Amino acid sequence: MSKYLQITEYLQHFLENEVKKTGLNKVVLGLSGGLDSAVVAVLAQKVFQDDLLCVKMPSHYSSQSSLDDADELCRDFNLNAITASIEPMLQAYESMNPHLDNLRKGNFSSRMRMATLFDISAKESALVLGTSNKSELMLGYGTLYGDLASAVNPIGDLYKSEVFELATFLGVTQSIISKPPSADLWDGQSDEADLGYTYKELDFAMQLYVEERLSRDEIVDKGVDAKMLDMIINRIFRNHFKRKMPVIAKLTSRTINHDFNYPRDIKL
Repeated sequence: MSKYLQITEYLQHFLENEVKKTGLNKVVLGLSGGLDSAVVAVLAQKVFQDDLLCVKMPSHYSSQSSLDDADELCRDFNLNAITASIEPMLQAYESMNPHLDNLRKGNFSSRMRMATLFDISAKESALVLGTSNKSELMLGYGTLYGDLASAVNPIGDLYKSEVFELATFLGVTQSIISKPPSADLWDGQSDEADLGYTYKELDFAMQLYVEERLSRDEIVDKGVDAKMLDMIINRIFRNHFKRKMPVIAKLTSRTINHDFNYPRDIKL
């Protein structure tokens, strides 16, 4: 059995089990036309079929190619999809804040999309599926309460390079696989340009540091660029707060996230 066949089967069982534990049967996800949401959509469609709703949330910064790619994926895999544009909300906020820089603009866009998605999930009695991969989560390359928010995330332990390989295995639309990763948060935005390195370079270094637990010097000895590695290590530690629930000050004998932790499938 191939690696990605095993991963696919495991993630299908994961999605089915984690959603049904909550007593719900439906799921929603934001479909951007990018790689990560496409992979999650295809995995979820295998499990939930018509109980999956994909939500396209374009703005005036969305590229036409992303919109076209999302539509093509929906046709290829018979995905239920609706469009809920965030453009009016974003334009209203921009008009009130004419000096928004790209970071604030991108964060606001991401949070408006997630607010929209969670509202639709409430309407549909569905859970929101996450689409952040391990590379983004480790580097903190995402918006807290924006694209990092979800109820269940099937790809959060796969590096971006692995998501590319899984996408190929699943038969994801080739135009999605071949284009440069971008969240379309502002005109000309590119993930790898923001980070300064390719995901292939970043993932190789992170796998040595995170999975194999090699020291900085050991990793540099393997030919990894020291400047890039220092950036990675700095981001991993600096953005740790994005990977945790909010820290609660302990005042009682049983405090949430300190010593009041139960598995999500506990039965009363």
